[in-house]
Amino acid sequence: MNLEERKGKNTVFAVLLALMAAVFYSINTPFSKLLLDKISPTFMASFLYLGAGVGVGILYLFQYKKENREERLTREDLPYTIGMIVLDIAAPILLMMGISIGSAANASLLGNFEIVATTLIALLFFKEKISAKLWIAIGFITASSIVLSFQGSDSFEFSLGSVLVVLATCCWGVENNCTRKISNKSTYEIVTLKGLFSGLGAFLIALIIGEKLPPFIFILLAMVLGFVTYGLSIFTYIRAQRDLGAAKTSAFYAIAPFVGTFLSFLIIGEKLDIMYFIGMILMLAGSALVVFDTLSRQHSHAHTHTIVHTHDGITHTHVITHEHRHNHFSHEEKHGHSHDGFMSSEEHQSCHAKAM
Repeated sequence: MNLEERKGKNTVFAVLLALMAAVFYSINTPFSKLLLDKISPTFMASFLYLGAGVGVGILYLFQYKKENREERLTREDLPYTIGMIVLDIAAPILLMMGISIGSAANASLLGNFEIVATTLIALLFFKEKISAKLWIAIGFITASSIVLSFQGSDSFEFSLGSVLVVLATCCWGVENNCTRKISNKSTYEIVTLKGLFSGLGAFLIALIIGEKLPPFIFILLAMVLGFVTYGLSIFTYIRAQRDLGAAKTSAFYAIAPFVGTFLSFLIIGEKLDIMYFIGMILMLAGSALVVFDTLSRQHSHAHTHTIVHTHDGITHTHVITHEHRHNHFSHEEKHGHSHDGFMSSEEHQSCHAKAM
């Protein structure tokens, strides 16, 4: 098997892993809805994260010795780590409360509002550029979220369940930006800390507000669900990133709410009204634009330079090839490139000097 065939196989496998990550996460909403009949919302959020933390922590035991020390979190990463954990305590509690009093199908679709929250926070606080397509996608997703938040076609009262789900996605939007600041560190360590401390935080809150501890069998089921929907989802997501990169992998995640919606209809048998279908069309349009924008903006070019020079009466020819990835962005009449991972002019000179 030649190099190109091997690359092709790796890419196909990576796409399957990315889709698996989305499917793993999508089963969270319908199955959580079923377990919420037996487990209170705050305890449910706790056991989901504890399941992820314990499961990935066990995997980390086999990975720990193989990691470089530079990959581990340091004191400088503490503010972002604390922010990540605090937000991961609040978000799943809000989500579970929203699912418990609202529609699981609506909650699944509303999960894509996290794209809006993450993007706007990245724009406002990290000054990231947003393409025209992404702005249109944000408009579609926001419109869908407003439609899905109404009680019904004959009512202008907001559904509290949907509002709570939107608040949860906003928390995760901020959390995504905190996690991004430490994303170059050990993923195993990040997920283990996130799962264990967020789970324990939610557990303490559940005790303080007086929620009743469920029977052990339901605790076990919730932790297994958490390991699959949070733990394995993140694990397969990271593996997919190795060959696809972060941007393309995240684009495949946009299918998760639609899989969750289908499972809500199939497993729970929820009835879907006209407002749901209007919201789904708007959400599909927005999600499709996110995928298209993400996949079209990131690609790579290979450049070949031929250098001819003469010294000591002898002419030499050198051929140097390098590759770089870049993101396209457009703004009104301007067009440019945001480069990532390419050679600087100094590196070119150094490389050329070595060639000579």
